[in-house]
Amino acid sequence: MNKREIVHTLLDSVQKGDFGQARSLLADNFQFSGPIPGSINKDVWLSMSAGLKTAFPDLDYHFKVLGELGNNVRMTSQLSGTQTGSFDLTAMNMGVISATDKTFSTKPERARVTVKENKITAWAVERTEGAGLSAILDQLGVKSPTV
Repeated sequence: MNKREIVHTLLDSVQKGDFGQARSLLADNFQFSGPIPGSINKDVWLSMSAGLKTAFPDLDYHFKVLGELGNNVRMTSQLSGTQTGSFDLTAMNMGVISATDKTFSTKPERARVTVKENKITAWAVERTEGAGLSAILDQLGVKSPTV
């Protein structure tokens, strides 16, 4: 697979909730950063992603791959869903947020995914007002963590 196909496969896996496949595409030193306080490693990111899918079974990421340059693949996402399950953020020291039955829709955000040796090593999201975890929590009526 080329870099763009690797990123597409990861995005499809996340959208479907296939976190075993997603894990297989991530390097051991994977780091996710941008729309959350600080950066997080592979295990925390997978836990948070699985928590999102449990809390928002209808979660849609609206992923779009824009292009590739060197080791980087540019993409966008715009999350939306309805919280009908508990949102477990204990991996981020934020506890569990009970179902609110509220719907959210974030603004689109750009990201750069780095692929080296057929593994994704980094996913860096540009901070965008109205997007990311803080926007989701705000729309659910939950106090956001300080960034």
